[in-house]
Amino acid sequence: MKVKDFYFDLPKELIAQHPMEKRDESRLMVVNKTNKEIEHKHFKNIIEYLNPGDCLVLNDTRVLPARLLGVKEGTGGKMEFLLLKRIDINHWETLVKPGKKAKIGTTFIFGNGELKADVISVSEGGSRIVKFDFDGIFEEILDKLGEMPLPPYITEKLQDKERYQTVFSREVGSAAAPTAGLHFTEDLLEQIKDKGVKIAFVTLHVGLGTFRPVKAEIVEEHEMHSEHYMLNKETARVINEAKLNGGRIIAVGTTSNRTLESIADEDGKVCEKSGWTDIFIYPGYKFKIVDALITNFHLPESTLIMLVSAFADRNLVMSAYETAVKEKYRFFSFGDAMFLY
Repeated sequence: MKVKDFYFDLPKELIAQHPMEKRDESRLMVVNKTNKEIEHKHFKNIIEYLNPGDCLVLNDTRVLPARLLGVKEGTGGKMEFLLLKRIDINHWETLVKPGKKAKIGTTFIFGNGELKADVISVSEGGSRIVKFDFDGIFEEILDKLGEMPLPPYITEKLQDKERYQTVFSREVGSAAAPTAGLHFTEDLLEQIKDKGVKIAFVTLHVGLGTFRPVKAEIVEEHEMHSEHYMLNKETARVINEAKLNGGRIIAVGTTSNRTLESIADEDGKVCEKSGWTDIFIYPGYKFKIVDALITNFHLPESTLIMLVSAFADRNLVMSAYETAVKEKYRFFSFGDAMFLY
C-alpha cells in the first residue's frame, strides 16, 4: 500500500488557527460506514448518535506547557527548549533550537532566573539531556514560564492555555492534546451520562512523533513512534461490562483507539495495564474492540488518516475528506470533528 494513496489537496485557509469560541459549536461530519451516508451537524448533536449502554472512552492526558524560551548565560543568545521526556526529578530529554548553540556544558536561563538548564549530553538523534536547577515545584515553575507546544501548522499565539486542554484532562505528560476530546464541554458530558451512556477514561501521553511526516513511500515500511498508556481496573470493568451487555465502545480520538486496540485481547476484552505502544493501524487491520470513532480531520498522508481509513473503507474516508474540503470544514487540532459508526 502506498502512502500517496492517502493524499488529498487541502487549502491552507482550512487549517484552523484558533479554537471555536464554544467547544461544542464546532461542526460534526457524521459518516455511516454501512450505507455510506454523510450528514452535517454540530458537535453538540453527537448525543443524538449515542445510545444508552454505549461506552464513550476518553483520553484524560494533560498537555505539559513544554515549550521554554531562554537565553544563554553570558551571551544572552536566545534558545528554545521543548521538553520531550522526563528522566528523573531534574533531568529531561529536550529538543533545542538552534541546536548548534546548545553545546555540552552550556547553561541557559529562563524567566528571571527561576529556572536554569545545564546541557549534560547530546543523544544520537540530536536531542539534549539537560539538568534543570530550580527552587520549589518544577510543575508550578513550568506552568508559569512554559508555553503550549502547539503543532507547527498553528502559527497564531494561543491566548488561553486551557483551550489546548480537554475539560477532563488530569494526567500530566503529553506533548500534544488528544484533539478529538477538545469538543466536549462539562455540560455535554453530563447530558451524555444522563442518557445512560457510560464514560470511561484511559491515558495515552501523546508524543511529538504524532506530527512527524511519514517519509516511507510504502505504508508498511513506516516505523511508528512509541507512546505511554495506562488503563486502570475500574475503566476495564466499565468497558468490559458495556461490551458484554451489547453496548458500543466509542473511542474519542485516535489516541483512545490506539490504547484500546493495544490492550484488548482477541475476544475484545481489556484488563488493567500500562506500558508503551507502537501499534500502527492502517487498512487491513482487524479491530478487536472499537465499534465507533470520534476524530478530527487529519493531515494528508499521516498515520492518523491511515488509522481512520482502516476503521472505515479507505475510499469512503477519502471521499468524506473531499466533501469536508468542499464544505469548508476546519482541519487539524483546532478544527471540526467526524463521527464514524
